[in-house]
Formats: sequence, C-alpha cells, structure tokens
Amino acid sequence: MFRSRLMAFTLAGMLGAMGVHVHADEPVVPVTNAQFHITPANDAWRASLPRDADKATQAFMDRIPGVVRTRANDYFEGGYWLQLWNVLLGLVVSAALLSGKRSAKIRVWAQRHAPNRFLGHTFYGAAYLTVSWTLTLPLTIYQGFLREHAYGMATQAFGAWFAEQLIGLIITVVVLPLAFAVLYATIRKTGERWWMWGTGLAMAFMVLAMVISPIWIDPLFNTYKPVPDGPIRSAVLTMAKSNGVPADNVYVFDASRQTTRISANVSGIFGSAAVRLNDNLLHKTSLPEIRAVMGHELGHYVMNHVAKALLAMTLLSLVVFLLVSRIMNGLLAKYGAGWGIHGMDDIANLPLLSAVFSVIILLATPVTNTIIRTQEIEADRFALNLAREPIGQAEAFLKLTEYRKPDPTPIEEFIFFDHPSTRFRIHDAMRWREAMGTP
Repeated sequence: MFRSRLMAFTLAGMLGAMGVHVHADEPVVPVTNAQFHITPANDAWRASLPRDADKATQAFMDRIPGVVRTRANDYFEGGYWLQLWNVLLGLVVSAALLSGKRSAKIRVWAQRHAPNRFLGHTFYGAAYLTVSWTLTLPLTIYQGFLREHAYGMATQAFGAWFAEQLIGLIITVVVLPLAFAVLYATIRKTGERWWMWGTGLAMAFMVLAMVISPIWIDPLFNTYKPVPDGPIRSAVLTMAKSNGVPADNVYVFDASRQTTRISANVSGIFGSAAVRLNDNLLHKTSLPEIRAVMGHELGHYVMNHVAKALLAMTLLSLVVFLLVSRIMNGLLAKYGAGWGIHGMDDIANLPLLSAVFSVIILLATPVTNTIIRTQEIEADRFALNLAREPIGQAEAFLKLTEYRKPDPTPIEEFIFFDHPSTRFRIHDAMRWREAMGTP
C-alpha cells in the first residue's frame, strides 16, 4: 500500500531497520485465514441493498460476524500498545548503550579499525544496528511471527520467517551505516544549522529509497510475474492507460508465501510506473473488487500523492529535526561527558539521537496518519469515479477487516488510523452510489 512505500523511508526508517523478505522456489497456493470470514452476499442481497447511503452502509457492516469484529478490534488495538512498547524498548536499548560509556567504547573500537573517520562511522553504525537488532529480537519475534500466527494471518514457518529477518539485517547493515556517516559528516560541517541540512538528507534518502526499492529491494520480497491475458489484465491496463499511467503490464506477486492479506500498489517515480497486485487479491476477490482496488492505487499515482506527501513530510521533518536539535543540545550539555560523548558530531550519540527521534515521531503519529489518511480518502474517491464499482469497493473494504478495526471512535481514528475506517470507506462508496443512481 501507499503508506508502506512512503513511510518506511521516513527518518524513523533511517534510524531503524529496512525489512526485506526472501522466498523459496516452490509455488505457494494462496491460503485463507480460518479465523476470518464475512457473511457472503448473493445477487438477491445486492438487489435488496437500500439506496440510502446510511442504510446500505449498515447492511454491509452487519455482515461482519461478532466474533470477527471482536478479533479485528483486539488485533488492531493491540497494535496501539505495540507502537508504545517498540519505542519503550528502543529507549531501554539506547540507555543500555549510553550507560557505562558503551557507545563511546564502540566508537573507539570502530575508529581503531578504520582508515578514516567516515569509515569509522560506518563501522560504528553497523555495530550499533546489529546490537539493536539483537536486543529487540524477542519483541520482533512476538510481533512479526507469534502474533501474526495467533491471528491466522501468517503463512510461514519460523525458519523461513527468521531467514527473512537475517536478510533484512544484512541489507540494513550495508545501507544505513553509510547514511549515518553522511549525516554526521554533515553535522560536523554545518554546526548548529545541521537540522536544516539533515532534513534535506532525509528527503534525499527517501526519494532514493523509492527509486531503488521496486528494482532491487522488492524482488527480494517476492517473485513478480505478468498477470495472464484476460479480463483482469485488460481491465487494469484500460484504467491505467485512460489516466496517463505509463504502464504496459500488470504484475502479480506471491505475497501468500508470507501472509493472507490482500494488497496492491502502483510503484514508481520520475515518470516510471509498475502496476502490481498480490496473489491473495487475485484469487480471493472478484473482478469488480479488483477494479476498485486497482483504481485506488492508480489514483495515488495520477494525483501525484508521492510528490505531495514528500512535500508534507519535508515540512514536518523540518519541525522534527529542529526539536531534536534543541533537545539533543540540552541532553548532551548535561549528560554528554558522563556518556563519553564529545558533542553533537560524535557518532557515539547515535543511540540518544535515535531515542529522541523515536519519541517525537511517536508523538507526531496523529499528524503523519492524517496526511496519509487524507490521501487514502482521495484515492478511494478517485477509484469510485474511475472504476465505478461502489459495491465491489465496499466488498474489498469488508475484507480489510481481517486486520483493521472496522468501526473506531472518531478520536481513535484520528490518532491511530493511517487509512480510513471500514465504516467511513463503505459509507463513502454508498454515498457515491446513492448520488449517481447506480445499482
């Protein structure tokens, strides 16, 4: 989805880890989550669907069984706490590295084994990321493997899942230390104005990641193959070409190797575009649903959401970097000597920098979610006008209840939801249907 493509490469991602997946060579048949089901609808139900948007929306919502609703609520609300636990665990790791001058000792070790400061910073960054990954591994196993299996959404055995985490660690240790070294070289050269230059570096890193990810990173996740000739390929390409999307093929990727979730995306920047959907979407949904979902993804591309989101994130990042700069100055002045840190340009302060960023980004969650949620609403409405499949769109949204709370409170949706809720999205589709007079 659009959010994963953009937000994975914010500064939080720069200071965190880049998840990468590998797969075996044998084919995998898409599987169904035995814990998730929606009451099916037939032609008679669709024919009797009220014209009134409110009543039609409720008719869709009533098809979510109580046990499924409870399960979805539990899963999604648990994610609220996991956001907090991840930050708190990160703070514990940072405190452990700073206390006893451990981080400073790693910096000394790195410089001793490097021919220059820049490479010394990359060595430190690699060591820091490896230590952090190891110390947070128990929570990663719970969150990414045990919990997903408990809710029936994961399809991998532990060995395959853990192999992916190791590949992710390798990619992280190769890529991010270079970014750290560039950041600290920039801090050293720009002094108190480093926060402005840091924002520019973060945005440049984000753009670079979006350029290279579809080409070199995504193929490590999955195998991409053209969708066979037929109604689905024809429908998606017709929608793409009619809206100026420069795509000449539609690709399906084998996400069922990892998950039961449905998803799709249109990736690309600087005039390139790759239209892709996962095999769960291909095999679990109807043509009207696929048209609606792909119309949504095409909408992100046509409405230049990547560029607009980059602009919004740049402005937000300026504020975040400025706050981090002020907080770091205060903390280093008071505690830096005790931690063995020589100043803002000392890479040994990276655990502190990561901790400060993680807290500020957590507090900014409602802002970042609102930016993305607004674009998701725009893409939904674009899809309605392009695909003209309000029933198919509502059916697809019902399936997202597998991992998303369907009916949150307004405050809850504002704070925690990066996509609109199921009720909101279905009501939008039914309101369009009512206004347009379509079946």
